[in-house]
Amino acid sequence: MRVLGVDPGLTRCGVGVVEGVAGRPLTMIGVGVVRTPADADLGHRLVAVEQGIEQWLDEHRPEFVAVERVFSQHNVRTVMGTAQASAVAMLCAARRGIPVALHTPSEVKAAVTGSGRADKAQVGAMVTRLLRLSAPPKPADAADALALAICHIWRAPAQNRLQQAVALHTAQAPKGRTA
Repeated sequence: MRVLGVDPGLTRCGVGVVEGVAGRPLTMIGVGVVRTPADADLGHRLVAVEQGIEQWLDEHRPEFVAVERVFSQHNVRTVMGTAQASAVAMLCAARRGIPVALHTPSEVKAAVTGSGRADKAQVGAMVTRLLRLSAPPKPADAADALALAICHIWRAPAQNRLQQAVALHTAQAPKGRTA
């Protein structure tokens, strides 16, 4: 399974591609950051994020895209920019028919480090270890994108089984009654 992880942001949008399957060593295919100038018009920044993600999709041909689920923070401006970049990533994937999964920051931290409260340094250290890299990817947005891809590879089999079980249960439920 090849997954493009996207850590959305308007100034720095982390991107990372990981290949592998749960239970086996994973391989980093690529990692980077799509940058936009903070003083540029919002529309131009979103176009730049789109172009950057499209390049990654063209070059690496992922089977899935994993995006960090936007969560509410105190700084509304930051949340809005993150949400807009997240939507661009989902749009790029959907346009190509690539399934998108959203993972919360705590899900990603828990999957990669074992603790949903891990800090950026712990996430970077575990990404480095899991992918057998010589140093943590910089900036942290790039490491976070790889962590998203790792999380998706590890969580996807269980999520698929759960979705299949729900679909089977729904299909077998008597008409007029669900659950």
